[in-house]
Amino acid sequence: MADISNIKNSLSSDVEIKGSIKFATDLSIDGKVEGEITSEGILTLGENADVRGEIKTKSVTVYGKVHGNITVAEKCELKSRAQLIGDLKAARLIIEEGATFVGKSEVTPNKGALPKPSATASSDETPAAPSKIASILGR
Repeated sequence: MADISNIKNSLSSDVEIKGSIKFATDLSIDGKVEGEITSEGILTLGENADVRGEIKTKSVTVYGKVHGNITVAEKCELKSRAQLIGDLKAARLIIEEGATFVGKSEVTPNKGALPKPSATASSDETPAAPSKIASILGR
């Protein structure tokens, strides 16, 4: 199981929650949750975790079960015994061999990490194209 010694907040395997959960930094859940989990922090779902609801966090590592959609700003990691039944949206996705994932995924790297086309390159090409055509036509 995950090393939870450095995680500030933890819900053990004998905890069952029905309702929404919001947290600020790190949370480890090893129990059952029925409801939405939202945060700009990092979520770790232990081997005994059974979440039925939507997850919206900065990043999530799943060792247990999730029956619902996951939307993360950064990384989603499905460990070898993880089960995800639902759609997933993340900037990065890691699925270990043995994990079960039934749903659609949308992996979109952070827009800041993608190289943007240079504005000068397109403006340089535009004037050059008509002059080349003119020389081909003999004008």
